[in-house]
Amino acid sequence: SEDDHDKLKDTLHALVAMLVRSRNSEKTSDVLPKPETPLPPDANAPQKPGHGRNGAEAFGGAKKVPVAHQTSKHGERCPDCGKGNVYTQKEPKVLVRIVGQAPLAATVYSLERLRCGACGQVFTAQEPEGVGPDKYDETVGAMIAQLKYGSGVPFYRLEKLESQLGIPLPAATQWEIVEDVAAILKPAHDELIRQAAQGEVMHNDDTSMRVLKMEREPGDDRTGVFTSGIVSTREGGHIALYFTGRQHAGENLGDVLKQRAAELPGPIQMCDALSRNAPKL
Repeated sequence: SEDDHDKLKDTLHALVAMLVRSRNSEKTSDVLPKPETPLPPDANAPQKPGHGRNGAEAFGGAKKVPVAHQTSKHGERCPDCGKGNVYTQKEPKVLVRIVGQAPLAATVYSLERLRCGACGQVFTAQEPEGVGPDKYDETVGAMIAQLKYGSGVPFYRLEKLESQLGIPLPAATQWEIVEDVAAILKPAHDELIRQAAQGEVMHNDDTSMRVLKMEREPGDDRTGVFTSGIVSTREGGHIALYFTGRQHAGENLGDVLKQRAAELPGPIQMCDALSRNAPKL
């Protein structure tokens, strides 16, 4: 049973700790008997509750809260038998608890203000350490960009969701936040384009895209707007690039290949037979 399993594991850990404290040169594998080969599990046996497909170690982004024992401490007498001492185990018992929360969380700080009854001077409490002067933290732009461009959540849908959860964030404000973040990430984007240009196999295609307002160069008689997708395979990895504008997939691929190293041979291109998918280099 699960209880017997936990008791046996704790006993083995306690024995190992005793061996280490006594500075025994023998290995644990030499002292303890080798376990017998377990019988194959019964496929028809009911599974124990609480064993999901992801263990506790898979929740790398979860907040870790250590919980000390409420009544006993390391090295104290055993409260059960009163003869031995209790020792901290290497592996604690782990509980995973998941709660719902808004994609963006807000905190309202109410700074107390004191006013002098004689001179009228107002004294305001200092904000807590780490609050910072900016209303929107750097993680806000990262989360909005991930939801919009990584998960396909439109700005107006995120605006409605946040409003229902009591944290209003207009779609126009979201765009301004993401625009500031995009300027910071531009060097990384340019480096991805440079690395993609060195790829061995290049996949490209485009699709029509609706843009509310786009400035065009003088004399440009094109009316279409496209989003081109370019996937570069290099050393077993993939780099996906997206370009939205007046150019077709072949023109965008040509701009990427201009950064290709001169000593490299031409890459293999995978696309359909549409003429505008081929770069004119």
